[in-house]
Amino acid sequence: MSEPAADREANEKPAPVLDPVERVSEIIFGLLMAMTFTGSLSVATAGREEVRTMLLTALGCNLAWGLADAVMYLVRTMTDRARLRTLRARIHGGVDAATGRQLVAEALPQAIESALGLEGLELVRKRVLAHAAQPPRPLLGWSDFKGAVGVFLFVVLATFPVVIPFILVKETGLALRLSNAVALAILFLAGWMLGRHAGSSRWGSGLAMAATGAVLIVAIIALGG
Repeated sequence: MSEPAADREANEKPAPVLDPVERVSEIIFGLLMAMTFTGSLSVATAGREEVRTMLLTALGCNLAWGLADAVMYLVRTMTDRARLRTLRARIHGGVDAATGRQLVAEALPQAIESALGLEGLELVRKRVLAHAAQPPRPLLGWSDFKGAVGVFLFVVLATFPVVIPFILVKETGLALRLSNAVALAILFLAGWMLGRHAGSSRWGSGLAMAATGAVLIVAIIALGG
């Protein structure tokens, strides 16, 4: 099989709908949003009606934010894709080699740019030129909409672990302690997963995420969140 054909197959290989960082980030976001409502309950005065109102409000809020986050995911995806298509078109548009290398450098993270050096940037520029310019096509595809649905579901489903104790336990104080314990456990697990993905300390990342989440919740509640 020729090299261009192999490249085409590699380009057509479906990528994950959401990468691990996106998945964990959406779960954390939904969890923190739900915790702002559970943390606002008064243990001394909250009755079943107040708990019921809190549950409905938390779910409604995460439904709204999940929808907004899903739309912004599509906007971000479309913007990034349009930027890359514009970059490719400019390189194919007859710019000189130095300008082409500069365009490639601007599209890459600084650490990658430094590691590639001048020769690496020139190699990337030539690889872009070796492929035909992409024909016009929709900037969003089916996989992008699946990603948006995934974002929505991650935010909404993150509500349930912290509100289920209030459904199963009648005593508000105990339900709140159980809810907080579950939330901290999930935050720790999220940090663990991010640490594994980054290749850093899993325990350190987990503990840092749990501590950061606790501080954020206190700050959000104090600010009237």
